[in-house]
Amino acid sequence: MSSSSLSYAAAISRLPSSHSLNSTALFPSSAIRSHVSYPISHTNRVSRFGVKCSYADAGVKDTNSVTIDVEANIKAEKLVVLGGSGFVGSAICKAAVSRGIEVISLSRSGRPTTLSSWEDQVTWITGDVFYVNWDEVLPGATAVISTLGGFGSEEQMQRINGEANVIAVTAAKEYGIPKFVLISVHDYNIPSFLLTSGYFTGKRKAESEVLSKYPNSGVVLRPGFIYGKRKVGDYEIPLDLIGEPLERFLNATASFTKPLSSLPASDLLLAPPVSVDDVALAAVNAVKDDDFFGIFTIDQIKEAAAGVKV
Repeated sequence: MSSSSLSYAAAISRLPSSHSLNSTALFPSSAIRSHVSYPISHTNRVSRFGVKCSYADAGVKDTNSVTIDVEANIKAEKLVVLGGSGFVGSAICKAAVSRGIEVISLSRSGRPTTLSSWEDQVTWITGDVFYVNWDEVLPGATAVISTLGGFGSEEQMQRINGEANVIAVTAAKEYGIPKFVLISVHDYNIPSFLLTSGYFTGKRKAESEVLSKYPNSGVVLRPGFIYGKRKVGDYEIPLDLIGEPLERFLNATASFTKPLSSLPASDLLLAPPVSVDDVALAAVNAVKDDDFFGIFTIDQIKEAAAGVKV
């Protein structure tokens, strides 16, 4: 998602001496030939490019060129990832830097303990959303992605899944950040009394805050079980050994299992798992594409990961 403000300064050397501007044939569409070059980089600086056009009246053989210099202030993308050192957050940071996006991660654990080279391209800030000085995190950002969430007591789940995200959304809005992406949870068709737990009510509270404060640019991703290689301390849990074959099986049998989806709690078994890489790519594509907003289901997350507008 790039934003640019353009100011134009054009210097036209001379017009054809034998023709006045009141001729309708001065710029016939069939006679216009143009060449445009755009040496614009993804840095926050003033870039210059030229447009050279040739035009001629139908009865004039010689052409005169007009060169237009354009100064463009191209604002680089700067992404803040909340919980960037976690399982999903680190995948988002990695995907973002691979797309040339400047990334800042805010998490309580700071930089991950792995030695991956892409981590050197991320600014790692150790902090807590409840106490952080947002002046050190948000200025200049073009988007925020929150992966905040977790399990625990009812109070803990309400706090981390709900209140923490509400604080983050409010801060982002106050700092004028144009886009906010929330990693939430699938809308399982389980009995309503189970949905009253702090985990689900906290997530839905956060969703409401995103969609109310960012009605035309807020994005809520609702994945189910997310698989990949998850680091827990010094150990790596290969969730992909379960999730990947299960995803393939459910996709292959979707025509047979779809009629069962209306059964209570069937989502717990039939909701397809999602690769952590797909979640990361969907989040990054949502940041880069202004047409992405609203709630994304599991299937829509996979489409967004492939760069397909949904």
